[in-house]
Amino acid sequence: MARRYVFADECGNFDFSTKLGASKYFILTTVCAGDCAAGDDLLRLRRKLAWEGMGLDSEFHATTDKQIVRDRVFALLANHDLRIDSTILEKAKAQPSIRVTEERFYQMAWYLHMKHVAPHIARVSDELLVVSASLGTKKKRAGFHAAVQDVIRQVSPTFTVRVAAWDGASDPCLQIADYCAWAIQRKWESADHRSHKLIADKIATEFAPFRFGPTRYY
Repeated sequence: MARRYVFADECGNFDFSTKLGASKYFILTTVCAGDCAAGDDLLRLRRKLAWEGMGLDSEFHATTDKQIVRDRVFALLANHDLRIDSTILEKAKAQPSIRVTEERFYQMAWYLHMKHVAPHIARVSDELLVVSASLGTKKKRAGFHAAVQDVIRQVSPTFTVRVAAWDGASDPCLQIADYCAWAIQRKWESADHRSHKLIADKIATEFAPFRFGPTRYY
């Protein structure tokens, strides 16, 4: 029996249009490990950066962190045994029926992701903790959390499973998921491979189920 940890973050938005600011993709990324040592090291790095005069105003967040900070975080991740999986949904190819609500689309993303990933990260005898980064308003958060719970109940290979939704600032492992998700998003949205290359050896899958679909709905 082993205890497995999964931390998840999303990139992209729920704007299904071609308007300025609407992302092309909705990307769900999970980071799986047998312990939380990488998160512990990330907290130590934050204190070290403070001593070096590069203290952060808030948690690690790849979008807003300076490049010198990003470089240190990615160097830290290189020293840990992590499995990264990502599901990339091209939003224009998502059928209207699966995006009638944000919660519906979010649940579909999780289902497509975990149906493929879950059998590779846990066995029947394992214990599994799945933590998603909470998003949206308080009311929306409850719906998103319920969606993840429902998916995990359907696809988890183990009966000993717990599901949580925490604010990204509350756990350094969620901040690691944020960094990995951001690196993958930069590759797909902007053809910027710089950060993706730094974690490429830890990326097990980049699954794009709509990639070859012929129909665009907007």
